[in-house]
Amino acid sequence: MHVILSTLIYLLTLRLRKRSSLELEVIALRHQLSILRRKKGKQPALILPADRYIWCWLYRTYPRAIKWMQIVKPHTVRIWHSRCFFFYWRARSQRGFVPRKVKGELLRLILQMHNENTGWGAARIQGELQKLGYKIGKRTVQEWLARFPPRPPGPSWRAFLRAHMHDTAAIDMFVVVTMSFRLLYAMIIVSLDRRKILHFGTTEHPTQEWLAGEVLRAFAKNPRPSYLIRDRDRCYGRKFSEQVRQLGIRERVTAPQSPSQNTYVERTIWSIRRECLNHILVMSERHLRRILASYVDYYNHSRVHQALDLDCPVPRASQRISDGKVIAIPQVRGLHHRYERRAL
Repeated sequence: MHVILSTLIYLLTLRLRKRSSLELEVIALRHQLSILRRKKGKQPALILPADRYIWCWLYRTYPRAIKWMQIVKPHTVRIWHSRCFFFYWRARSQRGFVPRKVKGELLRLILQMHNENTGWGAARIQGELQKLGYKIGKRTVQEWLARFPPRPPGPSWRAFLRAHMHDTAAIDMFVVVTMSFRLLYAMIIVSLDRRKILHFGTTEHPTQEWLAGEVLRAFAKNPRPSYLIRDRDRCYGRKFSEQVRQLGIRERVTAPQSPSQNTYVERTIWSIRRECLNHILVMSERHLRRILASYVDYYNHSRVHQALDLDCPVPRASQRISDGKVIAIPQVRGLHHRYERRAL
């Protein structure tokens, strides 16, 4: 009897309620049914962030909607609403409704300015952004730098190479396999300003004494640079460093497993292999030395480089059509040729 009376009373109240209230109740109940359909076995119902947003919206629109809540407790809905309001107000007060596109551009500019300018802090970046038309506070810049930490301050390897390229050389070694499967080691020293190979050497047993002697011979006939870039190979050793220091040259050792920091000499070695050694069977150390000598002469005096505006490391004069007929001069055992105009 009690159930029948309660049902009749509920039907009478439905007639007196507003249509909007009924529609909100239907939305709430159907939404809870959709959540229950996600339930698998005995696991609890899966409530997604979108479900919380819907319930916060219902509570904000019609606070009495809490009594329709059956999946979670009404107190939980109030906590969700307070948390959503907290994030909403923090975004409005601190960021000032910055559009997503503008926000991404601002973040990119802040990180770019911090990475490209040594010693720039939040105040300096804020002033530079204001000159570009962005109204942003110093505290916001500090928070974004803390949230997205950029690279440590200080000049990068790229900036160092660009600033000191005209006074820097690089050294590296590579392995050559002979016809009898012996391993020979070749060493080259490259000047970074014109990509010129200053010196090369070959040996079967690379030691720090041999490397120190090669460096001494290299800079006895060439101008001494201020910096010498090398990797962390153990062959260099203490004696090599002492010899470089006596020549008044400062070493710059690359990071472990970072050949990109010594990219100029790495590309030179790649050119030697691709254009020369991959097409020749090396017989002995003397044979390798003759091959490298011919290729180094071709590389420095005849081979044009894109990075040098299609010129050679040792500048090569251009000729006119009226200078004569074009002839081909074989170089590197005929693997490459140099073309010149000579009068008949």
